[in-house]
Amino acid sequence: MKNTIRAVLVTTLILSCKTEDKNEVAIDQELTEKKEMVDLSQYPDRLQDVLTAHGSLSKWSEMKSLTYIMGDQETITDLKTRDIVVKSPTHTIGSKDGKVWIDQDSTHFPEARARFYHNLMFYFYAMPFIVADDGIIYNDVNPLDIQGTTYPGIKIGFQANIGDAPDDNYIIYYHPENKKMEWLAYTVTYGKEGKSDQYSYIKYNKWQEVNGLLLPQELIWYKVEQNKPTVPQGTPRVFTKVDVDAANMDVMTFAKPENGVFVDE
Repeated sequence: MKNTIRAVLVTTLILSCKTEDKNEVAIDQELTEKKEMVDLSQYPDRLQDVLTAHGSLSKWSEMKSLTYIMGDQETITDLKTRDIVVKSPTHTIGSKDGKVWIDQDSTHFPEARARFYHNLMFYFYAMPFIVADDGIIYNDVNPLDIQGTTYPGIKIGFQANIGDAPDDNYIIYYHPENKKMEWLAYTVTYGKEGKSDQYSYIKYNKWQEVNGLLLPQELIWYKVEQNKPTVPQGTPRVFTKVDVDAANMDVMTFAKPENGVFVDE
């Protein structure tokens, strides 16, 4: 009788282990399938090379949150919903479900500028991955010859009604050998009518690896003459305490504080 009970227990244990193994395999397969859902064929080959050099779009797509500190500002972003909060000593700007808010004790920051500014630095920081968003148009562009190197470029435009400034243009310039992004040219059309041909330039001067992704460590704006960057301008933006994570953010992180106001109301 005891032997029979032992046999039943052993058989049950084996079957249980097999079931657990199958469940683990199924979960692994599901995760693999999700990773493979990123359709790279919609992007130009050159952009695919750049994304790969920075850790791959598949890896970026796994991430759900991004945080960093720039100077006295802390930024927290939900990479899936694009909800964001930017905290500084004098004010906090955030956005949840597309509604931008500001919280401050005085009128230190103009409410009219809050929508323009709330995700501006995030957009620069999330390069080159951000240009793999939906609704983007890619075109060829002349290379950038500077500092003894010729950088191939990819021009990025937007379909109508995409974002707050669909007339903006960006150009990513990347190193011809290692394919890492080194320069960004961009126009600003927010609050204006039509496109602009006046480009500003940022040099992506230093990179840092965080959870398998190559993210900016230092950005330097440049003076522009005849639509080309010349010499550094202003203080470099340095990013510290960077974290990009596959864990979900608490949705209340982005909720408007009690004393905050929606800027579009």
